[in-house]
Amino acid sequence: MSSKSTVRSRQTGDLALIETLRWEPEQGFLRLNQHLRRLNRSIDALGFLPPADPAMALKLAVSGDQPLRVRLSVSYRGKTEVTAAPFEPEPEGKIWRLRIAAQSLSSDDAFLRHKTTRRDFYEAARAEFPLEEADEVLLLNERGELCEGTITNLFIETGDGILLTPAISSGLLPGILRAELIREGKARSEVLKPAALSNRRLFVGNALRGLIPAELVEG
Repeated sequence: MSSKSTVRSRQTGDLALIETLRWEPEQGFLRLNQHLRRLNRSIDALGFLPPADPAMALKLAVSGDQPLRVRLSVSYRGKTEVTAAPFEPEPEGKIWRLRIAAQSLSSDDAFLRHKTTRRDFYEAARAEFPLEEADEVLLLNERGELCEGTITNLFIETGDGILLTPAISSGLLPGILRAELIREGKARSEVLKPAALSNRRLFVGNALRGLIPAELVEG
């Protein structure tokens, strides 16, 4: 059975695809085309009915003079919903504390390649640590390879300034920011183990927040 057929066979009617975008008054939606391309790839891979016009739905949902966090969701039957809320960037100099979860991901879970409302494993990992102990929680797969955070991709700076990020084969969502950095030659993907986190500059990031400096909290 093909990967696409396997994914479709596990489909449930209440599953929805989601994209979280940043809107700026002067710039509009950041990386809008990349978000829509990813959404369309997932619609095709998972057998969703195509929505009428997600780009127009997004544009009708935003206004004002403050940055917004905008969430687009598309149901299995193609129904589109958009919600918007004020967006607050991270304070200058903020360093996120990272912990590693006991909860693990399965590298052969095809759903990890798509951003959906199926988030039970991420929520379980996040719940392992209180907010005052960790700003983000990293997940490993069944082979002990680094995958991603609960809401971010992981980046490890090398000596030559290139960012290493876990390979898709390890089991993770290929984030919009991650893809952009790889395309621009600023990052490359590799299979990474937790030892790679030691004595390196760390970052986590996504399309909403950009790159955020981070440090691993052990023990």
